[in-house]
Amino acid sequence: MVVKRVVANIAVADTSVGEGFYGRLLGMETVMDHGWIVTYAGSGQMAPQLSLATEGGSGTPVPDLSIEVDNIDEVEARMRAAGIAFEYGPAVEPWGVRRFFVRDPFGKLVNILSHL
Repeated sequence: MVVKRVVANIAVADTSVGEGFYGRLLGMETVMDHGWIVTYAGSGQMAPQLSLATEGGSGTPVPDLSIEVDNIDEVEARMRAAGIAFEYGPAVEPWGVRRFFVRDPFGKLVNILSHL
């Protein structure tokens, strides 16, 4: 199992407000825009990403972090074996991901996902 990326998510009232700051001032590129969530990415070897979201999708709260993995079935099995409670999912979403939400040891809501 490999973690492919980690994206910080910021809950906002209007995702379009971030374009001036993250897009124009910081020069980050919009790499995903579903209206309720917009993801900006930097360039370079590390390719940092940040998402601004009005909701978590499918009526869920905005998670603190999104972690993309290459084998979500393995991660799901590990979470269940560890007795971690699932707050959402697992679910296949209309935008092409399979995901679930859990809380980390610090209480942060984490969206674990894999693209289909």
